[in-house]
Amino acid sequence: MGTAVVATFLDTASRTTINPFNFFGFFTMQSNIMTALVLLIAAVLELGRRPAPVWLVPVRAAVTTFMVVVGVVYNLLLAGLAGGVDLAWANWVLHVAFPIYAFLDWLLATDRHPLPFTTIGLTLVYPLTWCAVVLVRGATDGWVPYPFLDPATGYGSVALYVVVIAVAFAAFGALVIGISRIRLPWANRSNSTR
Repeated sequence: MGTAVVATFLDTASRTTINPFNFFGFFTMQSNIMTALVLLIAAVLELGRRPAPVWLVPVRAAVTTFMVVVGVVYNLLLAGLAGGVDLAWANWVLHVAFPIYAFLDWLLATDRHPLPFTTIGLTLVYPLTWCAVVLVRGATDGWVPYPFLDPATGYGSVALYVVVIAVAFAAFGALVIGISRIRLPWANRSNSTR
């Protein structure tokens, strides 16, 4: 995943002047980087046989939700549109492979504990904050990362998409949290009671 982000940055920079705020302003880039960092922290703790901090499992649930939404939204709404990642392999890693990996990691990993459904709120904080920043940027400097958030299409349309985005994050967040509540047959009892 890191290689895909770096390769995309270098490829874009080789063809045009790149604004890092725009490049890293895409939810795809932010969620891939956040997920990689959270999974790295989880792996280091697991390999060191150290207990996970209380915040780690809810944050893993949130970033897993972000990646599921990235995969679904890209493949249903954005695939084939202009302005995406030009490197086919990097595009595939960021929008297909890593979202699938993150979901499978959550589905199959035994180092998580059941989360309350109130954790859905955590899956909404970052995406809604991101939407607010994008809308402010769209209104002030004209930059929007995705066509469905372009204020030029009308604020009614944008508001509808933001509501749909919030519902999608809540629905996929509920799915991810629901999965945390399933006891895996290969999980030992100590992992399920952390």
